[in-house]
Amino acid sequence: MNTLEYIKSLQTRASAALQTRLENSPYSARLGDAMHYAVHNGGKRIRPVLAYASAEAVGGTLADADSCACAVEMIHAYSLVHDDLPAMDDDKLRRGQATCHIKFDEATAILAGDALQTLAFEILAHPEENRDPALSLEMIETLAQASGWHGMVGGQSLDIEGAGKHIKEDDLILMHRLKTGALINASVKLGAISTGLASKDMLDSLEKFAECIGLAFQIKDDILDVEGLTEVLGKQQGKDQTLNKPTYPSILGMEGARTRMQALFDEGTQALSIFGKDAEKLQGIASFIIERKH
Repeated sequence: MNTLEYIKSLQTRASAALQTRLENSPYSARLGDAMHYAVHNGGKRIRPVLAYASAEAVGGTLADADSCACAVEMIHAYSLVHDDLPAMDDDKLRRGQATCHIKFDEATAILAGDALQTLAFEILAHPEENRDPALSLEMIETLAQASGWHGMVGGQSLDIEGAGKHIKEDDLILMHRLKTGALINASVKLGAISTGLASKDMLDSLEKFAECIGLAFQIKDDILDVEGLTEVLGKQQGKDQTLNKPTYPSILGMEGARTRMQALFDEGTQALSIFGKDAEKLQGIASFIIERKH
């Protein structure tokens, strides 16, 4: 199975697992519809894919990582719903479709995001997963740190504060590591933890890989915002420039951004050397991340 086939198989598995865990709301059909819309309206499922591949890299199974794959994707989906709101980026298009607050309304979109966020932690805590409670607690803590003010939310705040300002590269790195990198890092780490088989050396190597690839992912997004096409991206091209947001191309130029992205890819994949051939799938996913067109 080549990399694209492997990724597609994991995307399909993640979507099926999400469908199983995202039951219809017993109280509000509209809320349930908005949650389903946010989770199932496309997307690359990169975070679940990384969780699954990480589980396999340490000797676990795909089934080990089902719950964390769903949890990280729900956190990601909620963050996009909230980022698209008028108070944030005020986007009308996401993945080629109307954003959640346009499809429904602002209040419903906010509630859908809230519900997806809390459901993510409920899934990790669910006793039916038959996981060691200590591992479940570690996974909950990992996801909470990555998605809260020490991670994704903190990065979003820095992104808002940085709009229209000239910032240094170190500040941009911090913003990206929090806003995008933290959840990607958590995805990789959670996949390994879910198996109960990961040693400290394994987790350290995976964390280094994820740290580099998470930043490379955001740099690629910055590049695509300049060079991509709206119909391919599924969102408005040039939005960062319109909002006067600091990006890697705006600070380093396009070639500088590409050079930095490649260096991060090289550093990240080198960190996987302790896994030998077991890291090939993660390496393939990393290549997909920096070569993608959307």
